Amino acid sequence: MKNLRLLLTTALLGLSGLVMRADVSVADIFSDNMVLQRNLNVKVWGKADPGEKITIRFNGQKLKDRADASGNWLIVLEPMKFGGPYSMIIQGKNEIVFNNILIGDVWVCSGQSNMQWPVSKSMNPEKEIQNASYPEIRLFEVPRKVSNVPLESMPNSSWKACSPETIKNFSAVGYYFGRDLQKEIGVPIGLIHSSWGGTCVETWTSKASITKVPKYENMGERIDRYDAEKIIDQKKNELKKALGGFPEKENGMEDQWMLPSTDKSTWKSIELPTLWENAGYRLLNGVVWFSRDFNLTESEIVKNSQLHLGKIDDNDMTWLNGQEVGKMKWGADVERVYKIPEKKLKPGKNNITIRVEDTYYKGGFSSKPEKLFLELGQKKISLSGEWKFKIDTVYANFRVSPNDAPSLLYNAMINPLIPYGIKGVIWYQGESNTSRSKEYQITFPNMIRNWRKDWQQDDFPFLFVQLANYKKAKNVPRDDDWAELRESQTKTLNLPKTGMAVAIDIGEASDIHPKNKQDVGNRLMLSALKVAYDKDIVHSGPIYKSMQISGKKAIISFDHIGSGLLIKNKHGYINEFEIAGEDKKFYWAKATVNGDKIIVWSDQVKNPVAVRFGWASNPDEFNLYNKEGLPASPFRTDDWEGITDGKSFDD
Repeated sequence: MKNLRLLLTTALLGLSGLVMRADVSVADIFSDNMVLQRNLNVKVWGKADPGEKITIRFNGQKLKDRADASGNWLIVLEPMKFGGPYSMIIQGKNEIVFNNILIGDVWVCSGQSNMQWPVSKSMNPEKEIQNASYPEIRLFEVPRKVSNVPLESMPNSSWKACSPETIKNFSAVGYYFGRDLQKEIGVPIGLIHSSWGGTCVETWTSKASITKVPKYENMGERIDRYDAEKIIDQKKNELKKALGGFPEKENGMEDQWMLPSTDKSTWKSIELPTLWENAGYRLLNGVVWFSRDFNLTESEIVKNSQLHLGKIDDNDMTWLNGQEVGKMKWGADVERVYKIPEKKLKPGKNNITIRVEDTYYKGGFSSKPEKLFLELGQKKISLSGEWKFKIDTVYANFRVSPNDAPSLLYNAMINPLIPYGIKGVIWYQGESNTSRSKEYQITFPNMIRNWRKDWQQDDFPFLFVQLANYKKAKNVPRDDDWAELRESQTKTLNLPKTGMAVAIDIGEASDIHPKNKQDVGNRLMLSALKVAYDKDIVHSGPIYKSMQISGKKAIISFDHIGSGLLIKNKHGYINEFEIAGEDKKFYWAKATVNGDKIIVWSDQVKNPVAVRFGWASNPDEFNLYNKEGLPASPFRTDDWEGITDGKSFDD
């Protein structure tokens, strides 16, 4: 019996040792098919038992380290030329083997929805996907997640070789950039995609960095107390209380709520136009129906009738007297104008019913009352005021917003990548900061410096996309928040090793996600060739340099004119220039080329003091380029107060 107890004790101790022993592990960024940065001291790191010996064998190198008291280890590979494929063996108490590794250039692709936008939704998707066989381009997708503390892990993520199967949902801008770059420099390319639609620059900035920015000094406490689960529970309970419970399934389409005969006596009333969050239904994402009756005389019914609904966030289906007259998906910034065939209207009572679907943020009607009307030839009938409405279904997949506090995405989607060796970063973001565009002159460069400091790779190249043209074109010169954001982006070029791809000519007025991501990627690639690879090329369109006043005219000089200025107009007229005197009132201006300069004037301004160019969300008649085909960047010569001056995170 004594011997039996001894044997059991020995066995249990042995099992205990097995349980306590931790296998050596490596950071999640390392996997089969990865690309390691050439010509750089590449860091490989992970976890093991405290004091455990770690050995790495790779491409003729054999290096060792010992895990520290916290179980952390890090081994630095000596710089290597491009090539591969190779295998990597990591040994501790266990062994890890990675295969099909290439050595080349690694680029981080980050930002918001225009970086997230996939190849499958870009221009010519079928052809692009079919031709996407590039075995020396490797793709890594960072899982979307938020955290108020820095994370180290990225579970269920790995490198994949670029193929028609793997490229479909990958970043279109990232892919087209990497594809064009790989063709130019002939080395393997690694693309790490880490983006999230609708996000602001502050959430991509570390706590240590953002709290040094004016007006953000006290944000540290907000970040520390952020609790995602608690926030989700609060959102659910708040909405349940407002609605008295959640509808379990959608019934409107099946029960044909669009028909005028539908009993709407139990529907609630609401004043339109409004976002339903402003009417007491905060946090509601789902499907809501709206209905309104109106009367017409026979003489009011004319052939050229239109239904104006203003902007609807996000999707709508609209019926007149039970017959569909229009619909739109993902058009939060598009004013709905639906033509009405004459036979759809009738003398007496008529009915409009609208099904609105919103999946994120705010939903409903966002325009002013004067935008909601029925146009009957020369007559307008206002439709603003009381409508009936009914909530059909609630999307109960409550999520936290990455914009709830600064640093949430830096912690979860950037920190786990550091210090993986990279060549540089491409960035497409800014739309979500347009309400505080002036401040972006501080917050955006601050984020770039933050990443560079934390990566400890000196000033690696950081290339970004200037916001594309978007929204309805303006009729008269005026201040504009998107123009101010572009100005802040241009000023960021004062940081070393930065480059900007101008996209002012390839956007879409009705879509914040223009499908031409090919030209965006290519223009970023040109910036990379210049900034990252020191190629002697024209990588930028004309950028404002200086202004001289000569009598009634302003003379504008540019940098980056390449082999000369180019005006895409057969008469040589340059569009989108404005000019002002000391009264700060801008007028549309005439502009012509004189050698490598542009002369700007207006008969309405006798003593000009300021010029603006492309100063609008959508300067839709833009036509100024250099002869290399790259567009000029919008600019202003004045520094007068703009509409976003003084705005910050909680404004």
